[in-house]
Amino acid sequence: MIDPLRHDAPGPFHADQLRDGDRYELSNGHPIYCAPAGWQHASGSVKGGLVLDSDPDVQWTGADVGISPDGGTLRAPDVVVRTTPPTGNSTWLTEAPPLAVEYAGPGQNERELRDKIAELLAAGTGLVWVVRLIGPQRVEVHRLNEPMKLYSASDVLEAPGVLRNPVPVRALFDRDAAHEVVLRNLLQRRGYASLDDVREKGREEGREEGREEGREEGREEGREEGREEGREEGREEGREEGREEGIVDAILVLLQGRGLAVDTTVEARVRTCHDRETLRRWLLRAAQAERAESLFGAD
Repeated sequence: MIDPLRHDAPGPFHADQLRDGDRYELSNGHPIYCAPAGWQHASGSVKGGLVLDSDPDVQWTGADVGISPDGGTLRAPDVVVRTTPPTGNSTWLTEAPPLAVEYAGPGQNERELRDKIAELLAAGTGLVWVVRLIGPQRVEVHRLNEPMKLYSASDVLEAPGVLRNPVPVRALFDRDAAHEVVLRNLLQRRGYASLDDVREKGREEGREEGREEGREEGREEGREEGREEGREEGREEGREEGREEGIVDAILVLLQGRGLAVDTTVEARVRTCHDRETLRRWLLRAAQAERAESLFGAD
């Protein structure tokens, strides 16, 4: 159960008095100083933001976005998720997001955190996830007028109506686990169920091209031997090209989905590579590269 809010009497401050970038939140008109995030907190927020922003049903996410449902309240969760983009010219969001995420690390003021959760839920936030960075990996899930539920590292989190896919708890802590989820989500945004689906569609396109090439060559040669050889060569070439094109598409989709600039030089180098082992190596790097050019490493 969440304790009552600390500030019963209204304070003197209003959300309109704060500017973008000010390090304060407001609770019932009382200012709350927000110190810079520690490295664990900052790293966690990035992982959580990537995982949630890439979900196929999410249209907008924000980090440290001010939410002001009334003049005396201004709260800024580490990550907020919306199913529709914000509109209007207001500096702060006036409508509470359906999902908010808070990372709680060393030095966390637990009373302030409880107040913040209570105010977000009262304003209309459906779910508040609190990711605990101290102790065993775990996430607290808070809903209005419901007991808090605790999820461990082996569990998954769900947000029906907000997220299409479940989120493994460990993806909010572990970089590699986060990248796996991001890759799955970005492929789904492009119509692929998974990386295996990309490969299978490439193989199917290759088989179909191979059949057509085989038939055409067979008709032109007019001999049974020519027809059979033409079909088989066409099938094999088509399958190989289909596999390569599937991996190439996955690399470029992943880089662009992570917000990395892909210029014509990078795209041309990826598209003209026909070595499958090199393409697979680039695909793994695409999930972690800080710049698109880093994809090629020492190749």
